[in-house]
Amino acid sequence: MGKNFKKTIAFIFFLLAGAILGAFISHICDGKSGLDWLAWGKTVGINSVTIDLMIVNFTIGFLIDVTIAQIFTIALSIFLFAKTCKNL
Repeated sequence: MGKNFKKTIAFIFFLLAGAILGAFISHICDGKSGLDWLAWGKTVGINSVTIDLMIVNFTIGFLIDVTIAQIFTIALSIFLFAKTCKNL
């Protein structure tokens, strides 16, 4: 159990690091000529769903903003995970 748990935590860390690094790169490249294509992206998800029960009101939403830079950095982080975490 410990071995799989360590590998799962490492995989989540690499994915989050890749997504955050990609978001940073896309923010930096936004508006720069020649690099602005890295900041192009789409937002996918459900903006908001509201359930009104007179006493309680629930609003649920889930959005993911994906850019080209994030796709590259997430792919790179998965590659690095496969190379560095073989023996976990």
